[in-house]
Amino acid sequence: MTYSPVTRLLTALDLLQSRPGVTAAQLAERLEVEARSVRRYITMLQEIGIPVEAVRGRYGGYRLRPGFKLPPLMWTEEEALAVTLGLQAVQQLGLSQTVPTVESALAKVERVLPQALRERVQAVQETVVLDLVTHGRAEQSAYVMRLSTAAYQRKRVWLRYQSHPGAENEREFDCYGLVYHSQRWYAIGYCHLRQDTRIFRLDRIRTLEAREERFTPPAHFDCLAYTIQAFAAMPSRWLAEVLLQTSLEQIREAVPATFATLEETPAGIFLRAYDDDLQHTARFLVNLGCPFRVLQPPELIKELRVLAEHILAMTISSEDQSPGRSDVIA
Repeated sequence: MTYSPVTRLLTALDLLQSRPGVTAAQLAERLEVEARSVRRYITMLQEIGIPVEAVRGRYGGYRLRPGFKLPPLMWTEEEALAVTLGLQAVQQLGLSQTVPTVESALAKVERVLPQALRERVQAVQETVVLDLVTHGRAEQSAYVMRLSTAAYQRKRVWLRYQSHPGAENEREFDCYGLVYHSQRWYAIGYCHLRQDTRIFRLDRIRTLEAREERFTPPAHFDCLAYTIQAFAAMPSRWLAEVLLQTSLEQIREAVPATFATLEETPAGIFLRAYDDDLQHTARFLVNLGCPFRVLQPPELIKELRVLAEHILAMTISSEDQSPGRSDVIA
């Protein structure tokens, strides 16, 4: 298991509560750290007000001060909902390999809730469904944990990556962070093979190993924003440039950032999109519901005319309807 510092701290506290007199060696083994690092976690607990005592002697170890009890967790309804939905998302995204893992965590949450709030949490579990199906192999769960740890510790990794079917290569990679986008996991960071920032799909990673070399990520790097911009600018067969006669506020939510970029200009909202299918681009523009002018390519204007003729052909005029017939669309 891979631990983060916060997870190690909570694990140490759990051991101190359940096993009074736990030794430094036992803590080190459970936390997967060197024995000398145990003292650092004990000090961190003491600094936040947890009275941890060291018991000397042959049967010594660490324990909580006799009589000390942690106060019960006080959850608001919003906090309980957040934890419940978060655990469900963890299961569906493949970050937990077994259902019992999530069920055990939810059971622990329920034990500290008052009866009224417990029933609401149970209701959420039984009636709320999250559509978060993820693609790829089960190993992605391990890669998420290992890459996020490497990004947090700022340690380089080595990986064997399949960029295309039948094409695998080895790379050293400085992971800045991970993004779950459009039902896939991506790792964003600096690729030493390409000597540039790159995005890697986790389902194409074949082998991954941690390295001891450290790196410094760019200041204030936004992994999600970079991913969205990179996908939007990814070259396809056609580049469409269109001026929309609307406001940026009105149109922003209707245009996925992964499909097109928007820029406010004196002449209108400048839309720039790459697409392999101009028929799709034409339908997309019509569905926006605002006036627009196509700047390029001229083939897009042709597709719009074909679409208009197709719509007219599908429309039944009032003269063509049978007398007394009324079609109602609800």
